[in-house]
Amino acid sequence: MNIADMRQQYSTVGITREELHDDPVEQFRAWFDQACQSGLHEPNAMSLATAWRDGRPLVRTVLLKQFDARGFVFFTNFESRKAQQLAENPRAALLFPWVALERQVMIAGAVERVSIADATAYFITRPVGSQLAAWASPQSSVLTSRQMLEMKWEEMKRKFADGKIPLPSFWGGYRVIPESFEFWQGRANRLHDRFQYTRDGDARWRIERLAP
Repeated sequence: MNIADMRQQYSTVGITREELHDDPVEQFRAWFDQACQSGLHEPNAMSLATAWRDGRPLVRTVLLKQFDARGFVFFTNFESRKAQQLAENPRAALLFPWVALERQVMIAGAVERVSIADATAYFITRPVGSQLAAWASPQSSVLTSRQMLEMKWEEMKRKFADGKIPLPSFWGGYRVIPESFEFWQGRANRLHDRFQYTRDGDARWRIERLAP
């Protein structure tokens, strides 16, 4: 198979400026709700791009767990590579690749940690197995075998067998504070619709159509 010959002709109607909400968070909410209702697998999955201080980037898939006017929140181990990068360079970009809907949303901005109270409120909603995994996994560290990881998980299972599992001190959340959004809708002949929101003062957003 020739990869160069692989292509999909998009067939959606597209979007106009008049259809867009003036607030990009509300526009995201509308598209996110549609993605959830469409039956997409994990519509809250997003690519997270971060970089070291010298600019070397990494990207991985994480799950969006909260969003509102303050920003977009995900959770992780503070000793992971992504956390180390954010400590050096507290900026990130997000991509929601809703390919089945012929849509993408890109978000970029500064990053801050969420409060311990907010992290705890989320942590206690996680399944017990996921709570134990947060304690057991030295995220991004080199492992000599999977058995080591499973043994650590069993150790944590025994340790917390008689009570609630507390929030690890090395685990919590980050909030991406948006400075720009891009809403991308596939169109025929690669003449896609792209609209960019950028900050225009503290409370306003400038909306511009971009060439595909």
